[in-house]
Amino acid sequence: MAQKHIVILGGSYSGVSTAHNVLKHILPSLPESSTYQVILVSTSSHAMCRPACPRALISDDMFNQDKLFVSIPKQFEQYKSSFRFIHGTATELHHDQRTVSLDIAGDIEQIDYYALVIATGASTYSPLFGFNRDEVFLRESWTVFREALPAARSIVIAGGGPTGVETAGELGEYLNGRAGWFSSKLSHPKVAITLVSAGDNLLPNLRPAIAQQAETYFAQVGVTVVKKARVKSAAPQGRQAPAHDEQFDTSHGPGIDDVAAKATLSLDNGTTIDADLYVPAFGSRPNTSFVTSPFLLTADRRIATNASTLRVDAAGPRVYAVGDVGSYAQPAIHQILAAIPVVTANIKRDLLSASGKNVGGEDRVFKEDTRETQMVPIGKSKGVGAAMGYKLPSFMIWLIKGRDYWLWTTGNLWSGKQWAKEG
Repeated sequence: MAQKHIVILGGSYSGVSTAHNVLKHILPSLPESSTYQVILVSTSSHAMCRPACPRALISDDMFNQDKLFVSIPKQFEQYKSSFRFIHGTATELHHDQRTVSLDIAGDIEQIDYYALVIATGASTYSPLFGFNRDEVFLRESWTVFREALPAARSIVIAGGGPTGVETAGELGEYLNGRAGWFSSKLSHPKVAITLVSAGDNLLPNLRPAIAQQAETYFAQVGVTVVKKARVKSAAPQGRQAPAHDEQFDTSHGPGIDDVAAKATLSLDNGTTIDADLYVPAFGSRPNTSFVTSPFLLTADRRIATNASTLRVDAAGPRVYAVGDVGSYAQPAIHQILAAIPVVTANIKRDLLSASGKNVGGEDRVFKEDTRETQMVPIGKSKGVGAAMGYKLPSFMIWLIKGRDYWLWTTGNLWSGKQWAKEG
């Protein structure tokens, strides 16, 4: 009997969690379960605690590297022949033929799928904040940045969201220290650190009063905030009006050769800033370049996902999207964790139905939690945020996230222990 492939594209929170759930709770319930195989495809052989990047980029001493980076194949050894890991990149989805093309070490392999889960996530504009390629590229980017850090006397970070705020806070405390108990401002910071934000306030997903508290904590670690401004262009330092080929591409952020390059930044408010280090920490791009059918994508190039069932209805039967790549919710880890039980319940329904079983009942439905929820550490001891609409004190931000940026939660997730019970 032909093998039925359940292909999962993406090896981070969404992909790994879905794979464990399918292997633990879905395959055993299917008739002729031995005919199914879960294939997890990832551009990196390792998974990592991506939210930890703003602190991890400073030094390997910040985190236990064996916990920060974990081997994906090792997390799935228990499943034996039911599981296959492919270290590769999806290059083209042929949804009408129900196949996907993969680049595996330079060779193109086309595999058919019986069910497909798109969990490819999103890439950051700077290579410092995640797997824009793989763990090797990320570590190389950190090495280049770290080597330049001791000589830097001016650092500019662009982006007033969590990544920018956390990065500014971490660098501020690491390089400048923190003002004493009775001081509201650091008098003579060693490094001039500037955070440039386009909005009226930092952290637009939080109420203004919480964002203003973040600015108070910034003053204590020598970070200056420039609001209502965007970085219009970034040129090699000293060139105010660069030709196009001499200009850093701020739409995609610097490559590995540019993370330590000195730059002259032109802001859209008419000012310029010279920076020994420039860190673009704004936004992200969905990893959907392999999806060539425009009707499978939304305007922002996320996968057009049924907001209730997490199916990709336009792609045909048994196709799903989960995580930051899907259009069903705003990108956030707590939204991902809430979506996993929904998508796996509907995968199970669809597979049972396709096998001839009468499943009955109704689809599991996802509902986005739109309450104010975001936690943002600012250095190693302070932070701002809210959970489920309630403002949290700085101590709680440190206790929940600021100690190790969620690293305490990822061990059970990567190993599948978090999904020991069916959701």
